[in-house]
Amino acid sequence: MVEVAATLRARLARLSPSVLEIRDDGAAHAGHAGAAGGAGHFSLLIVSNAFSGVPRLARHQRVLREVADLLPHPVHALSIRALTPEEFPS
Repeated sequence: MVEVAATLRARLARLSPSVLEIRDDGAAHAGHAGAAGGAGHFSLLIVSNAFSGVPRLARHQRVLREVADLLPHPVHALSIRALTPEEFPS
């Protein structure tokens, strides 16, 4: 799944994140139907000025637009935490 995380990182670079953390949660979902088919579960923390003044739902939609073709395979599930730099504890 390293290549999937690298692809996510490359796609999300378009949002100019100051922080981008991608965690592969696949081990916690072993045996799950989506995981059994080879697709991964990921958690994402992205901090970007692009989210300033943007509601939470719109932030998630913006992230999903960048990676839509990766769903449902090779990414089965993506947990998103999208923050502005002001919202991110430093």
